[in-house]
Amino acid sequence: MELKKIRPTGNISVIGSSGPISDNVCKIAREVGLIVGKSGLNLICGGRDGVMEAACKGMSEVSDRKGRSIAILPGNDASGANQYADVIIPTGIGYARNSIVALSGDIVIIIGGASGTLCEAAYAWQYDKIIVAMVKSGGVAVELGGKVLDYRRNDPVIACADMSQLEVLINNYKNGV
Repeated sequence: MELKKIRPTGNISVIGSSGPISDNVCKIAREVGLIVGKSGLNLICGGRDGVMEAACKGMSEVSDRKGRSIAILPGNDASGANQYADVIIPTGIGYARNSIVALSGDIVIIIGGASGTLCEAAYAWQYDKIIVAMVKSGGVAVELGGKVLDYRRNDPVIACADMSQLEVLINNYKNGV
């Protein structure tokens, strides 16, 4: 699949639920973090627990990584950050920080998710980001995967069923394909 031509930031945003998540969603998020870590790119997320923590944990397991996991927090201090985030940015703007998370990545990866994730996905759509839904994670990802969200764009949210497909997408992005 050919991806949009953009000036790359070197960032991939990972969005999904905070709080308790299933073992399946945790496994998918950790594997996504591993892939981003191996790619040498930065992982941007909301920085809390749940999907965000699992993705940051996966990234932290890559010993020779060049990228960083960056936590964009809703609160005004670092206390809400997960233990695996490399860079912690408290914003003090509450869930308006969802726009920062969505706009900071050239690719936005949806894992599971509920209303907060839907908000981030809508921002990503509005700002013409490449959106990838890990459809086996359920939640918002399965609802949006393969769909065109509205009349503003013709390309669908990319429905990604496995990690090898995600690796190809990320490598294509890195190589400007």
